[in-house]
Amino acid sequence: MSDPALDADALRERALTTLTTARARTTLLTSCVDDPDLTAQHSPLMSPLVWDLAHIGNQEEQWLLRAVAGREAMRPEIDGLYDAFEHPRAARPSLPLLPPAEARTYAGEVRGRVLDLLEGAAFHGTRLTEAGFAFGMIAQHEQQHDETMLITHQLRTGPPALTAPDPDPVPLFTGPAEVLVPGGPFTMGTSTEPWALDNERPAHRREVAPYFIDTTPVTNGAYQAFIEDGGYDDARWWTPAGWAHIRQHTLRAPLFWHRDGRQWLRRRFGVTEPVPADEPVLHVCWYEADAYARWAGRRLPTEAEWEKAARHDPAGDRSRRYPWGDADPGPEHANLGQRHLRPASAGSYPQGESPLGVRQLIGDVWEWTASDFAPYPGFRAFPYKEYSEVFFGPGYKVLRGGAFAVDAVACRGTFRNWDHPIRRQIFSGFRTARSAADA
Repeated sequence: MSDPALDADALRERALTTLTTARARTTLLTSCVDDPDLTAQHSPLMSPLVWDLAHIGNQEEQWLLRAVAGREAMRPEIDGLYDAFEHPRAARPSLPLLPPAEARTYAGEVRGRVLDLLEGAAFHGTRLTEAGFAFGMIAQHEQQHDETMLITHQLRTGPPALTAPDPDPVPLFTGPAEVLVPGGPFTMGTSTEPWALDNERPAHRREVAPYFIDTTPVTNGAYQAFIEDGGYDDARWWTPAGWAHIRQHTLRAPLFWHRDGRQWLRRRFGVTEPVPADEPVLHVCWYEADAYARWAGRRLPTEAEWEKAARHDPAGDRSRRYPWGDADPGPEHANLGQRHLRPASAGSYPQGESPLGVRQLIGDVWEWTASDFAPYPGFRAFPYKEYSEVFFGPGYKVLRGGAFAVDAVACRGTFRNWDHPIRRQIFSGFRTARSAADA
């Protein structure tokens, strides 16, 4: 029988570590540029960085200091300014936002009070406090905005502001191109992961037919073959909506790519470089991923197929937390946490592969799936409908697996991301699948 005091200490340490890690990353992303870059809107798709900074503090205040601790609001007059549903991103620069110094001070004051609260926090009593859920939710929220801010850094023009070492080089992957995933039931989602968000719940049984799935994400080199074969000029490979979209916006390649003679180049965080053939392709929208899969005689995996490939252990007929097992991610398992500023080469991280031998299901690139974002059977919104419920429907496609920009606290085998099928600024790639019946 476990000791409740030891469990509480472990939860307190986990909450402190994840909150501190998130804040260190926020500080890096907002201190590496001058104030004019913080207040500028680098793309109408994104908020000014200073909005994200104060929004992070405001959400932390609302959920930890007010909802959990029952304290009075520190700055109630700014709640509306940092309500993501009240003001679309394109309109946020026109708001009377806190200037950078004041935003930093506010977020810092909130954090100081939260750390005081954490010292004596009880991890039971309500759904918000059980197992430290509210602290985990806020750490995940901050890391999600850190990823958003990293996207803004990729969109901004000018000299590089961020640096990080490249992933270790690996030999060219020569393993099998695809893996057979046996058909049958498996457990999808979770009812036990303490910091899992509402759309990951509850655990339920799903049945899938046998299928093949790519061993690694689709690479830049493979995607270039699609481009060179006229993939963007052939309506056969595109859905009607996708064909209309690429025609309207004259899309010819992934975002940030351009051709220089016979060579493809890309811009990556202020640096222009040749497109590396062996890296997973990045910055493609769902329509592009779907068109490539059709061109290759394949399809995108469904969300259930992706999760079975990532979590199902046929030896024990159980679902793991991660492809490699139940242990939290380490640097040997996956490319996470902005440790690098690019995906690792396809075939990297053999210690992170699934029981069936599928690699890089966690980290490197978000992977588009064929599925619309929908609730699981028995879904219940918590702690607010706007986290997931308002996005359910055919307007959003599911992405799984996380990217190099995602921190481990916001990445699990059950974690679900979603976005419009036109989105390309996100760190999105894909892998393909095919039904075993087609073999």
